[in-house]
Amino acid sequence: MLRRTFFAAAAAVTVVMAGTVATPALAQDAKVLNIGFISTESSSNLKNAWQPVIDDLSKALGVQVKPFFASDYAGIIEGMRFNKVQVAWFGNKAAIEAVDRANGEVFASVIDKDGNPGYWSVLLVNKDSELKSVEDVIRRGKDLSYGAGDPNSTSGTAVPGYYLWAANKVEPKTLFKAVRIANHETNLLSVMNKQVDVAIANTEAIERYRISTGKNALDQVRVLWKSPLIPADPLVYRKDLPADTKAKIKSFFVNYGKGPDAAREKQLLATLTYQGFRPSTDAQLVPIRQLDLAKEKARIEQDGSLAAADKDKQLADVSRRLAELDKLAASAQ
Repeated sequence: MLRRTFFAAAAAVTVVMAGTVATPALAQDAKVLNIGFISTESSSNLKNAWQPVIDDLSKALGVQVKPFFASDYAGIIEGMRFNKVQVAWFGNKAAIEAVDRANGEVFASVIDKDGNPGYWSVLLVNKDSELKSVEDVIRRGKDLSYGAGDPNSTSGTAVPGYYLWAANKVEPKTLFKAVRIANHETNLLSVMNKQVDVAIANTEAIERYRISTGKNALDQVRVLWKSPLIPADPLVYRKDLPADTKAKIKSFFVNYGKGPDAAREKQLLATLTYQGFRPSTDAQLVPIRQLDLAKEKARIEQDGSLAAADKDKQLADVSRRLAELDKLAASAQ
């Protein structure tokens, strides 16, 4: 799972959420902004945590802002698609849908309480190990034990599966002498205690170890590989919002906790377990798009029901799209 709970915030301007056609976003005569949240916990808890921020947003935009709670991402995405929702707070997967189907555009993302705009997958060995590089691991794989991540983990399986193993044209199941599946904490401890030769974990597990023990795991383990950033939750608005409105919304979020009222705003952010927000773009979705296409490629390759010509055609299409994303990622660096 990507960093933090995925909940969404959405804004609709002078619109009846029950189904009437929305007026243009933040028109000159707009008096109300409805901001919605995916209810991943009780609505009352979310409202209590967010209401002071909502009030500040209302002052910044010069319109009344009211909270609206939804039960799933689909309703928010459809609201954005039909211009009943102009701004949304998504997880990266949902943001891809909003960008592709609902005229959305990423403009900011969360910064966690420690200042990170996301987190990273890492490949670890004990500091006493003779393994000094990924190349060493691959060359000696048949003699090594590997601590793999949960199959459903983004940073434990999906990210290293694409950016580490597939990039080096190897498969852990056949590369290593033994493969043991575990969570990040177990893998970290297993490397520290020399129970496995090499293992995958993430930077959050390393930080949790520091918090729980007061010790730095990096004193005992060495990082051989670090993934691209697994981005934090993005904020998305409709591309066709007036330019001045988009500027006000973006400025509000990226500057929250930095202005003359910073002390109070930081306290509110701390309640939400965030340090603040940073500017972002659609480029932050590229790693997730690459993972999705990598999974699609693997599915096609393993589909025994496809005729050879159809499989080749589908694989060529996926490879083309992956190449386009690789170029986009390189240009964004």
